[in-house]
Amino acid sequence: MLEVKNLEVTIGDRTLIESLTFNLNGGEKLAIIGEEGDGKSTLLKAFLGLCDYAIIKGHVNFKGHTVGYLKQSISEAENSMIVLDYLFEKIDAYYSKINGLYSYFSDLKIDEEILKRSIGSLSGGEKVKVGILKILLEDDDILFLDEPTNDLDIETLEWLEDFINRSRKTIVYVSHDETLLSRTATSILHIESIDKKKSCRCTFSKSSYDLYVANRLRSIKKQTEKAHIEHRDYEKKKRRLNRILQKVEYRQNTISRQDPFGAKILKKKMHTLKSQEKKLEKIDLTEVPDVEENINFFFEDVKIPKGKVISRVVIPVLEIESQVLARDIEFDIVGDVHIVITGKNGVGKTTLIKHIYEELKDREDINVGYMPQNYEDVLGDYEFVLDYIASKDIEDIKRARTRLSSMNFTYEEISGKIKDLSNGSKAKLILMKLVLEKCDILILDEPTRNVSPLSNPVIRRVLNEFGGTIISISHDRKYIEEVADKIYQLSSDGIREVYF
Repeated sequence: MLEVKNLEVTIGDRTLIESLTFNLNGGEKLAIIGEEGDGKSTLLKAFLGLCDYAIIKGHVNFKGHTVGYLKQSISEAENSMIVLDYLFEKIDAYYSKINGLYSYFSDLKIDEEILKRSIGSLSGGEKVKVGILKILLEDDDILFLDEPTNDLDIETLEWLEDFINRSRKTIVYVSHDETLLSRTATSILHIESIDKKKSCRCTFSKSSYDLYVANRLRSIKKQTEKAHIEHRDYEKKKRRLNRILQKVEYRQNTISRQDPFGAKILKKKMHTLKSQEKKLEKIDLTEVPDVEENINFFFEDVKIPKGKVISRVVIPVLEIESQVLARDIEFDIVGDVHIVITGKNGVGKTTLIKHIYEELKDREDINVGYMPQNYEDVLGDYEFVLDYIASKDIEDIKRARTRLSSMNFTYEEISGKIKDLSNGSKAKLILMKLVLEKCDILILDEPTRNVSPLSNPVIRRVLNEFGGTIISISHDRKYIEEVADKIYQLSSDGIREVYF
């Protein structure tokens, strides 16, 4: 179904993919994973011949099969289109596929009225659903899906998992959703940037995601332990040899000229020691594994008394642009409680937490931090990374550089422009801003959606340990399980606490 031989992808002086070779048979499900900015979306485009900004060498063969592609984002031109026109370029196609269209409406839990709306008026999840609908209607043999889970509600995520598992199509997809990866992938392609993003590494494994991660962690642990033992023994031998060298050198400098025989013995011994030193320097030591998901961050001195009432949210009518989304919303925001808000796509979750942020942001008794669904809402006024995250104070800049390095930002990224960062790196940049500002209330719209599944466990742990209050939207089932103290489900009738 899909054959890839010696594929190489280069952008400028950076090689993202090198010597990539693999084969997929009919019905296989390949998940592409890796850290932000490592080239996962670029690789999908390279497979499809759509990557005009990179130099591509090698061979990709679909063996005569047709290919469908779900892009990660919809273009500005497409945003202005009516959904019906976006789905069907010709009206004849609509009539020939109308039965399939309505069956997928039921599967994806979307209403026929959506056909009359513009793409730009849809929520993030609704846009993803329309994109999935478009490729399903085209009925190709091989599907390439770039972040199909972004912004989807849990009900649709579960449908997508079932579709991938039941489908006889070959499906290649990029995802950060660990639950989806665990339940659907039959093969893993892991793309890594190593040596401070100067080199790349591609690992193809015919295994499930869970097995791949378990084997990887076992290998990393084994190599790390071996490297530490070898380096410790090496340093011990080096210190011992240096002590002997210093003693012999001292005796050479102090030996009497009347003892030529002793001087000859010392010279011979020094020659032997120097030979041992050269051999020691040539020893090929095992290196500590160069892995990029080892991010490290934490919140300092953040604590709100548990149970302290911070605010009571009362919204009789939640609406956007005169469209009523929900009614009769009431719930309390209290200290040291982590709230996750769930609900179907388009019900108004993002509108709700924007409203909460506007209500709380100017309060002097709390320090509120906000991660929006659209990162440009907070990053748009800044050109450079350091302008956003630090003041002009030298100490602030040093602290910001240190913290960003701990999140695996390179020197070039730290000193560079925000527009050049991947979405995942932008997410980590916003999180680090919240850390540096010592926010005690975090309002987060899908905080894990663009971050590598290998880094997300760290983010979940840090947010779980956060001593302040979190109000977040998430469809990430591991995030809900590990971070949430209270789960609220938003619907058109209001909001209610639920238990997963």
